[in-house]
Amino acid sequence: MENTKLPPSSPTSPTTGFSVPNAEKIDGFPRRSMRRARQRRSHSSSQFRYQSSQVELTPLPLLKDAAAGELHELFVQKLQQCCVLFDFLDCVADLKGKEIKRAALNELVETMATSRGILIEPIYPEAIKMISVNIFRTLPPSENAEYDPEEDEPTLEAAWPHLQLVYEFFLRFVECPDFQPSVAKRYLDQRFVLQLLELFDTEDPREREYLKTILHRVYGKMLGLRAYIRKQINNIFLKFIYETEHFNGVAELLEILGSIINGFALPLKAEHKQFLVRVLIPLHKARSLSVFHAQLAYCVVQFMEKDATVTEYIIEGLLKFWPKTCTQKEVMLLGELEEILDVIEPTQFQRVQEKLFKQIALCISSPHFQVAERALYFWNNEYILSLIEENCQVILPLVFATLYRVSKEHWNQMIVSLIYNVLKTFMEMNSTLFDDLTSSYKLEKQKEQRRERERQELWRRLEQESDRRLQLMQEASLNRKNLQEHHTHAHAHTHAHTHAHTPHDPSTTNAS
Repeated sequence: MENTKLPPSSPTSPTTGFSVPNAEKIDGFPRRSMRRARQRRSHSSSQFRYQSSQVELTPLPLLKDAAAGELHELFVQKLQQCCVLFDFLDCVADLKGKEIKRAALNELVETMATSRGILIEPIYPEAIKMISVNIFRTLPPSENAEYDPEEDEPTLEAAWPHLQLVYEFFLRFVECPDFQPSVAKRYLDQRFVLQLLELFDTEDPREREYLKTILHRVYGKMLGLRAYIRKQINNIFLKFIYETEHFNGVAELLEILGSIINGFALPLKAEHKQFLVRVLIPLHKARSLSVFHAQLAYCVVQFMEKDATVTEYIIEGLLKFWPKTCTQKEVMLLGELEEILDVIEPTQFQRVQEKLFKQIALCISSPHFQVAERALYFWNNEYILSLIEENCQVILPLVFATLYRVSKEHWNQMIVSLIYNVLKTFMEMNSTLFDDLTSSYKLEKQKEQRRERERQELWRRLEQESDRRLQLMQEASLNRKNLQEHHTHAHAHTHAHTHAHTPHDPSTTNAS
């Protein structure tokens, strides 16, 4: 059975008490755009679903004042009252009704969190109905067709004053000590979970934060839904990778998966290994990788710590999807590689070292100084340095030529300085091998220079031969031209001479 203990960075309750925190506190991974001074837009995805003929709400008695025998009935009445929806795009419409619903939701949240014995079986269907009516809706299309979560402001949900309290109630409902999964499974079913997952595509980071926490609690409590939740997350990611390349909740779903992977039983099931190879690794090729890379790298490292045999698949997968033209992604993947190498076992390192350091050598030779700098920082990591030292005979020949050449040619002086430090480290590790490689490199350089001189000489001779042949062709062409002119002149002279000596025929003249 899987354990669902949370790692330090895993989802926690989005709120403390019942106060509404601001967006920066709710979102565990704030975007740059959230810090901008531009005015945020709001939308209401519920604007087309509120009741056209509004039911006028009337305040019900307070739950705290209700007698013990009437508490559950009043609780259900308040749940039913909260099923009424309002249009928040019209700020002044039905203010009284909105306030009555807000107060009722606050009461429901507080009672669910503090009262023991409140969650009895008849409450479950009414609670799930109220939650479903409020949170499940068709998400509106983004106002910006080319919405970039890194650069653009998210469009916030206008109905958040009520929606946030509904989510808070949902969270307290699932976390309630009286919560019985055996009863809840009749209402928290696969259809409910599928609709919940679809909401992760909302642009509002506050809503995604609640969804992340609630889904994790549902995963922990509802054992029968675990496989289904994993399967549907798998489907969302596959659609994101191979079809749409757009889904706002990738980071939040990966954060949930990080804690799920942490609780996987050993040995890993084939299903889990397939998820790593077919989903997590290909996620690295997404254009929006920077939005969720921290969570993705955490999941990958969790897999390695669970089962070291997946290391080779991970390294080869990263090298397969290594970016060719995006230096920002190269820097991110180099950072992830360092995290992986931090926990890699020496035997697994030996299996991947050649492919890995060929790519690192290419990064060192990158003209983009941040890529070269990030690759050279590997030598500042003590554990990686110890692995390199143990396998110096293999690794040094792979990177030596690149280090030596770039130290002479790179435009950035800081990179040159870092390379000198790396070369010095290698020299201290194995001076004999270093000297041999230095001699071999210089010898190879001399051969290369000799080949270059021979190539230049060959081209010079070819150009001379080409010039000589061109000159001969020009002379031959000139001779042919002169000969043709001579023949033409001689023919004209002969024709004129013949015409001058031809006798005159009078009969011809008369006939004409």
